[in-house]
Amino acid sequence: MSEIRVGLVGYGTAGAYFHAPLVHATPGLSLAAVVTGNPDRRAEVAARYSAVAVADVRDLWERCDLVVVASPNRTHVSTAAAALDHGLPVVVDKPLAGSAAEGRDLVRLAEERGLMLTVFHNRRWDGDFRTMLRLAGEGRLGEVRRFESRFERWRPVPKGGWRETGGPEEIGGLLYDLGSHLVDQAVRLLGPVREVYCESDVRREGVASDDDTFIALTHTSGARSHLWVSSVAARLGPRFRVLGSRAGFVKYGMDVQEERLRAGIPPGSPGFGDDEEERWGVLGTEEAREVVRTEAGSYLDFYRGVAAALREGAPPPVDPREAVDVLTVIEAARLSASKRTVVHLD
Repeated sequence: MSEIRVGLVGYGTAGAYFHAPLVHATPGLSLAAVVTGNPDRRAEVAARYSAVAVADVRDLWERCDLVVVASPNRTHVSTAAAALDHGLPVVVDKPLAGSAAEGRDLVRLAEERGLMLTVFHNRRWDGDFRTMLRLAGEGRLGEVRRFESRFERWRPVPKGGWRETGGPEEIGGLLYDLGSHLVDQAVRLLGPVREVYCESDVRREGVASDDDTFIALTHTSGARSHLWVSSVAARLGPRFRVLGSRAGFVKYGMDVQEERLRAGIPPGSPGFGDDEEERWGVLGTEEAREVVRTEAGSYLDFYRGVAAALREGAPPPVDPREAVDVLTVIEAARLSASKRTVVHLD
């Protein structure tokens, strides 16, 4: 396989700002075709990537060697399953599915077909998260006892679109969207979850899915994660506050890569993933502290991992079974919020 032809399903926010530029910048991958019915997006695809725009996913199969599913959440399972049935490996944007059961079915199908299936949990490659993992791995925090993580925004006026206005059938809302990232990071840092508690609300008029949600996880290790996702945070909390037996780590501000992708900066350009110095985190205690340089973020590592999996037989950059574990926690969070109780995971 001299060059892996990539077919991208969907050219909305995820497809246009994340997958297309990352695929285009990854050696060995070529964006060959994009499924979109929007005339302006079709023109952009042709001009920017010299890719063919097709109106229907059924026109994609013969044009590519790899399918990337970046269409609305409700289509993830059906589109990924169709690609696997056509003998094509698949990247699925998060969430992998609407339920853990559907996710397990997709994983089983990929295994039966002998095809790669992976999930775009790109926030594993955020610079701030990579920095925190390094500090924890070096023992500089001691035993990590509490992990606080936030994706908060101030959007008092809804933007509209299916993520906000769609019902449960759309798999919209912040719990499945940004919450998928926060749960994935918590499990990466602290391991499996045994208890889940959640408070979930719809705060804005005209919104049908959660826009203000809190999740509390108790990990099997005894450590706890407190996770916030909100569109109505008039004052933003720290992105991370991690408390350990030796020290704590506090970091404000989001990873810079999304902002730069939205600005059209090529992801392979020098300094693309470098954080601004004034936003570096602080490690220490009340008695002694130090500023810690943020490691460079690298979303390109995800697609480099995809290329290595297809060319060299390396493990996929994200094991899809780990994405199913995330869905298990999210389903428990939904149940907890509806029943107003703690949900215990077996």
